Amino acid sequence: MVSSMTNLNDALAEINEIRGQIARGTEFRGYGPASVAASGILALLVAALQAHWLKGLDHDFRSFLALWVATAAISLILTGMETVIRARRVHSGFAGNMIYSAAGQFLPALMAGFLLTVVLIRFAPNNLWMLPGLWQVVFSLGVFASCRFLPRQMYMVGVWYLAAGLTCLALGSVAEEVSPWAMGVPFGIGQLLVAAVLRFGYREAHERT
Repeated sequence: MVSSMTNLNDALAEINEIRGQIARGTEFRGYGPASVAASGILALLVAALQAHWLKGLDHDFRSFLALWVATAAISLILTGMETVIRARRVHSGFAGNMIYSAAGQFLPALMAGFLLTVVLIRFAPNNLWMLPGLWQVVFSLGVFASCRFLPRQMYMVGVWYLAAGLTCLALGSVAEEVSPWAMGVPFGIGQLLVAAVLRFGYREAHERT
């Protein structure tokens, strides 16, 4: 009886390992362009709102941070909901493994961005103006890490975020203050580029095969 249970557990473990390998080697089609495009538009709208009606937040970085963290949270929720729905429809029985694999590629970048924010707030508050650029650089690393199971055009999105982040750091070093457009433009355009790649990149890959 014990031997039978051991064999069953080994077989289940092997099946899970095989499913995981398939998930890691399969192009992920769970990300939806609609929610990603909505997050890009939201970033541009929040930047415009802050630039015209909430100008005081430029000098109150904690409020600035809270506004953009809330914006990121809303975007993450929208994207997450569409991802789960699409993955279950497109990847069927492998949806859980595919979502887990996709999250595993991007999660280190998200955690690095979070920890970087905490450290700067706690130990280097005078350098908080660097956060928008650093967030974009870290985000680019998450995009690059995810490229292996996404359309190849996604590499250009990673290049966009990396270039935008370095530009923000270079320009921000002059005034050492934050601008809402330093967040809105890079993430707004970047997410719209992601949506375009998701919308047309899979189609091109299908036509080539």
